[in-house]
Amino acid sequence: MKYCIIDDEPIAHRIIEGYCAELPHLQKAGNAYDAFEASAIVTKQKVELVFLDINMPKMTGFEWLKTLTQPPKIIVTTAYKEYALEGYELDIVDYLLKPFSFARFLKAVNKATETTETSTPNLVNTNPVENKRFFLKGDKKHHQIHIGDILFIEAYGNYTKVFLEEEMILSHEKISSLEALLPTSDFLRVHKSFIVATHKIKLIEGNRIAIGEHQVPIGQTYRSRINHLLGGK
Repeated sequence: MKYCIIDDEPIAHRIIEGYCAELPHLQKAGNAYDAFEASAIVTKQKVELVFLDINMPKMTGFEWLKTLTQPPKIIVTTAYKEYALEGYELDIVDYLLKPFSFARFLKAVNKATETTETSTPNLVNTNPVENKRFFLKGDKKHHQIHIGDILFIEAYGNYTKVFLEEEMILSHEKISSLEALLPTSDFLRVHKSFIVATHKIKLIEGNRIAIGEHQVPIGQTYRSRINHLLGGK
């Protein structure tokens, strides 16, 4: 995915470039320090994702965005939270309030990647879950996770275990953050420490769910969700 940074502060470019360097699916198309430079880069380089500051000389980020007939995916990066409402009215992907962490940045990029994929029809694979993916940091690496490969997720102290078809990845990402990334139509929180892929469930017996060779507990407060999954039985 080609990206461009539009910001009048050089330090903002360095921070975002450093974060993007950790994500191999992102390729820099250029750097712009005002809206006029941005227009040239976005048009010539066929940019797919823009990290956009708001307060810039000559023209604000939002004013520039309104001039585009076919805008790319936009992630706003600003120190001013009062612009959030206007940003969402312009259909931006996410709104990052400076200073932002890599984890928060990664979540925004994952959202941009997901919206790009879901807007492009796939004539071969008709299962939408199989087509979605995101990057997860674990073992000092960034693993590309296909959502369709996830069996279940377990909170494990300060870590989270993501169990896939062929492996398990240990991550510092919170289980609540991962839950926000997953489609609710295919994933269900069944315990304060567990999220399961409903299409991977082998059987449910008592307070246990069998997924592959694993047994996942059902929390008492989450039992109603299982009943709903079973059609109220």
